[in-house]
Amino acid sequence: MIDGLEKEVEMLTRHLDVMQLVIEHEPFGIVKISNETGYPHHKVRYSLRVLEEENLIEPTDEGAITTDQTSNFVDDLENKIDDIQDTLEGTKIEK
Repeated sequence: MIDGLEKEVEMLTRHLDVMQLVIEHEPFGIVKISNETGYPHHKVRYSLRVLEEENLIEPTDEGAITTDQTSNFVDDLENKIDDIQDTLEGTKIEK
């Protein structure tokens, strides 16, 4: 169970890293993102596909760019992360 959660968090972190680079440097392509992050091309490509499916980025000939939904997502993200942290901190398992 924990291994699966760790993998999900790693994947989400990668998606957010990729999105952050697109926000900061748009348009930004797969090779540049891979070089900047150290993530393999296939993982960057997957993250870009996920972000595109969520309408957070869109592809162009020059590289990925943000959409009109990106800003709202980023604004909501911090609150959602805080809610998750609060939930996890409130969950204690006694031995």
